[in-house]
Amino acid sequence: MTGINSAGQAEAVKYSELVMDWLGELGYTHCFFVAGGNSMHLLDGARTRMTCIPFVHEVAAGIAAEYFNEVDGNQAGGGDRAFVLVTAGPGLTNIVTALSGAFLEQRELLVLGGQVKSTDLADNGIRQRGIQEVDGIAIAAPTTVETLRVEQPVARDEIVRAVSRGRQGRPGPVFIEICLDAQGAPVDPAALGAKGGPPPDVGAGADAIAAAEAAVDEVAALTRAASRPVWLIGGGVSRETAAAVRDDLRAAGVPLMTTWNGADRVAGDDPLYFGRPNTWGQRSANVLVQQADLVVAFGARLGLQQTGFNWQQFVPVGKVVHVDVDRAELDKGHPRVDLKVHGDANTLLRRLAVLDYPDFGEWIAFCRKVRARLPLSEDSNVAGPGYVNPYEFYLALAELTTGDDVIIPCSSGNANSVAMQAYEPSRGQVVVTDKGLASMGYGLSGAIGAALARPDQRVFLVEGDGGFAQNLQELATVAVNNLNLKIFIFANEGYASIRQTQRNYFGGDYLGCDTQSGLGFPSWPALFRAYDLPVLGISAETLRSDELRQALAAPGPHGFVVHVDPEQTHWPKIASRVTATGSMESNPLHLMNPELPEDVAAEVLRYLQ
Repeated sequence: MTGINSAGQAEAVKYSELVMDWLGELGYTHCFFVAGGNSMHLLDGARTRMTCIPFVHEVAAGIAAEYFNEVDGNQAGGGDRAFVLVTAGPGLTNIVTALSGAFLEQRELLVLGGQVKSTDLADNGIRQRGIQEVDGIAIAAPTTVETLRVEQPVARDEIVRAVSRGRQGRPGPVFIEICLDAQGAPVDPAALGAKGGPPPDVGAGADAIAAAEAAVDEVAALTRAASRPVWLIGGGVSRETAAAVRDDLRAAGVPLMTTWNGADRVAGDDPLYFGRPNTWGQRSANVLVQQADLVVAFGARLGLQQTGFNWQQFVPVGKVVHVDVDRAELDKGHPRVDLKVHGDANTLLRRLAVLDYPDFGEWIAFCRKVRARLPLSEDSNVAGPGYVNPYEFYLALAELTTGDDVIIPCSSGNANSVAMQAYEPSRGQVVVTDKGLASMGYGLSGAIGAALARPDQRVFLVEGDGGFAQNLQELATVAVNNLNLKIFIFANEGYASIRQTQRNYFGGDYLGCDTQSGLGFPSWPALFRAYDLPVLGISAETLRSDELRQALAAPGPHGFVVHVDPEQTHWPKIASRVTATGSMESNPLHLMNPELPEDVAAEVLRYLQ
């Protein structure tokens, strides 16, 4: 903090220290970093002002900060927030994946980057002048909502403006690059605005709230006029809003579904919850959403994964209302939308939830019948002897977890998609994934961030061996911080989804998808032991064993190697075909493979006959 000299005047402080004071005022408490020479003053400023957590690799630090903020910083009351500190050059290039993922998921992520001295910046077409210099702004700009380069100390308002942009409207990453000489410059705090109020216009904004208020009557009228409505809750609806309207939604009596990013907004046992429709969604949810005569999507992008690649046949017998704060999403041209509401989904849902609607009992009874008829784990998936069926694993995991737990089902591959088909969260659970970028390696990093945000709760990570291998070095971060993290690795000797693609479309000509076609993996038990972490193998026979339950109840980190059949099938899925032109053609959401028997199809597709 600033000092006072004998004359009663504020003493000059290092600019990096002042910046950290400002970030503290904005709610940041944690600094995730990989140290470097071009960020040394910034780290020195964070040392006594933040909880500083070193990571082995920058991409892991970035993903961890994104998940930390998602489970803690955005809860009611604000919570703590984490930012990332990287050095110039490779420090910045290493974190681009994390910036891109947060950008696509519209999540807050503040990255501070070191840069060479302002006098050493490259100009006049040369590629590099300073050591490790690369143009961080140019690299970060496409996947951020705001960038700022500080060559000379700038005032508090300028830093606050940039940081605040990442929390306004549709949130996203902010990258601030500070030159080394600016970091270390002595400054007069009073001249730069040493203290101030909260950032301006945080949240949806007055215009978005007003637009939502204006749409209440029209959306309510459409819901009342429908016979088979569905309210689809997306990640744009906050957990705070979902908890606040839970009882009101039950009283309203409108069937509910969620997107992947909204998976924890409605509990799996809620009487009005009917699943997660998606290209890789639950068959029952896909069948039902396609038969709705009204779908109101609250805070969901309605992207191709949500609607199916055959988006022309999304909700073929009903109307679609799309509520989003991003005008570009509303106007992107797919799917067909009958009413666009460019406003705040939280405001609209809160207002609609307290209104009266007709009795949708016949539609609800049909939804329950379909859910019972089409199980989350289908008989078409058969695991080899001793192997764990991943669908049965997630059904068991739902039994083994409680409402106080945080669930991280990685971000890509079958460990993720099976979770979204089979796992139903308990009330109170937080479920976080990343589907936009769908990058391997996200799971462990994100789970570390969640565990740092919620140190008194258990965090469950499930990740495939291929994805886990991409950031396995962060087991060191798990061990050093003694995180209460339960790590399940689906060990199937490779990339199951790529193996499946090469089998389905290229006749099983495998390349680079498993240990037989060139990939290499460590001995997973030996890897955990190398970090002095306990580890347990899980087979079909031990999936619900007392030994497993005891390991989950023990505090601290624990690894679990889940033996999954390398030839495991993953049904149901949308059927796609390679056309004569080499492009792909897909079925609509309700026509998943394997096809339903004719009598079952007639029963569950009543309104599409």
